Amino acid sequence: MTGLSSRSPVVLTPPLNVNYSTTKHVSALSSNHAKANKYFIPASSRVPVVLVQVRSNIVPVQSAGCNWLRARNVKVDKDASGRARCSLITSSLAADMSIDSVQAVSKRLVDQSSFDRGDVAFILISGALVLYMVPGLAFLYSGLARRKSALSLIWVVAFSNAVVIFQWFFWGYSLAFSSTATNGFIGNLNHIGLKDVLGAASPGSPLIPELLYSFFQLEFACVTVGILMGGVAERGRVMPAMVFAFLWTTLVYCPIAMWAWGVGGWAFKWGVLDYAGGGPVEIASGVGGLAYSWVLGRRRQSELTNFRPHNVSMVVMGTFMLWLGWIGFNAGSAFGANLRAIVAAWNSNISAAMGGITWCLLDFRLEKKYTMVGFCSGTIAGLVAATPSSGFIPPWASVILGIVTGALCNYATKLKHLIYIDDALDLFAEHAVGGMIGLLFNGLFAADYIIALDNVNTAVPGGWIKHHYKQLYIQFAYICAVTAYTFVVTAAIAKFVDVVPGLGLRATEDGEVIGMDDDQIGEFAQDFIEVRRDFLAWTAPPQFGSRNQSQDVDIVHRGHRSSPLSSPEDIHVQNEKTDEAGEEVRHGGAGAGDVVERPRHQQPYPNQRQVPVLPLAPGVLDEREDSLASTRVHDNEKVGERQSDLSSV
Repeated sequence: MTGLSSRSPVVLTPPLNVNYSTTKHVSALSSNHAKANKYFIPASSRVPVVLVQVRSNIVPVQSAGCNWLRARNVKVDKDASGRARCSLITSSLAADMSIDSVQAVSKRLVDQSSFDRGDVAFILISGALVLYMVPGLAFLYSGLARRKSALSLIWVVAFSNAVVIFQWFFWGYSLAFSSTATNGFIGNLNHIGLKDVLGAASPGSPLIPELLYSFFQLEFACVTVGILMGGVAERGRVMPAMVFAFLWTTLVYCPIAMWAWGVGGWAFKWGVLDYAGGGPVEIASGVGGLAYSWVLGRRRQSELTNFRPHNVSMVVMGTFMLWLGWIGFNAGSAFGANLRAIVAAWNSNISAAMGGITWCLLDFRLEKKYTMVGFCSGTIAGLVAATPSSGFIPPWASVILGIVTGALCNYATKLKHLIYIDDALDLFAEHAVGGMIGLLFNGLFAADYIIALDNVNTAVPGGWIKHHYKQLYIQFAYICAVTAYTFVVTAAIAKFVDVVPGLGLRATEDGEVIGMDDDQIGEFAQDFIEVRRDFLAWTAPPQFGSRNQSQDVDIVHRGHRSSPLSSPEDIHVQNEKTDEAGEEVRHGGAGAGDVVERPRHQQPYPNQRQVPVLPLAPGVLDEREDSLASTRVHDNEKVGERQSDLSSV
């Protein structure tokens, strides 16, 4: 055969069992007839080829091209043998197809034969599990906050997820994983809008296509920003935080992801071991949250005292949703259904369990209580430490990792008091410190035989236990670089957004008092307003026989959550309160245990001289009442006068 006819039948699959005396191969990437005439045979099996068969009565065609053929009235019959997932067409009908038309089809077809469908399905499911971590974060944060700001934290986590999805599609993936970028710091815009991101082998692993890799990494970015949003707790405006989230993902997350995982990243080239995101995910979110809290400023002193989670059940639910998603997070980072993924899943569970046990026991040592919040906090700390290390260290090392992380992260919660930054949800102590510990453990316990279980990374030397001693200082330098860069750039972005007119990050003082739900959202996670409003319609009010009947006032008593009715000692007279600056501020609501004098014309029931609001069940009072209840009694005389009146409530 001396040449190719422009009307020769062709095929878009790797060659089948055919008579090679009558066949030639040409590259599907050939763009003109001259190249085709050279009978170029591609060297890589992953490159689609065109098989030209001039004498056979049938021509195999890739399944992906069947619809194209049917659209042109070409009869397509199924291949009985099913070889190479091909279909058969008669050469007489295929003869109407020119080389140019087939090459046009080949550009639209993607060779997926090099990817195992089990690996592809596994990573797709793992990505869905990582997405499941987003509502887990939302419920965790909501349960940890006061009730008056619970829904605002769910909102910022959910809305930031949507913001990051657009950012990652628009330019986030390109900035983090462009294989053509050479500066080692940040990617370029070659893949803006996911341009040309389809079936090529991913930059992270040859086991999965790049389109799937971009989806999996999208969920990592969403979870990272969701963690960061904990810095908004109880005092931050929600919409300016979304502007900040877009800029932060672009200028902080994408560069650090490029350092650790990009083929041109300086940390990747240097040999840093960061399995699933100790730097880009954990340190970046923890240190970023600390910087954001620093820019926001501390909450009011009354908000810092008597602070406790409003719903521990939501904390537990969020923790176990995160645990489930974290299995996909870490196991999926092996980028295939292989033994390394299973080791990562085991390490994640072991580290989480030991972290939870350690933290809970430390809390018992101090408080003589086995706290549920303590167990959940330790569990999350263990999972955080497993993020960078679960695919590198053997399972026995994860036992040590969980214990060390649970203890150090527990003590790290005290750091915010030393540096005077109001990190309300302990993002730095949980995520930044946990991520640092996990990265350092890679320098000590990384094992080459664990890393090689994916059959891809077979030349990684490991850490100290494999006598690769310099790995520890490589890990330490990487931690310092990520920490410094994240804090400085995050603070700069937050300051910039804060000075833009209309984008101030902090809510007003009145907004903090009434809560972010009322101030920013207008809805509530748990709305008890109707119960309070209608309670008197169900219950006849008790009568008082004291001197207050002769006064033109109305006494309202609300019990403290710690007991069905507050004792006289718990009752506070609080019409005015002194703030931190010494100025008297009048607040529009009664706190727990307060006695409020209401003018008679404001009584909800004009025919009643005394209208008591009976105490609700523990756990349902407004957290604003807790903060006001902690204020010192300024008028002991008034308290004594009213004790007999309130004893019948």
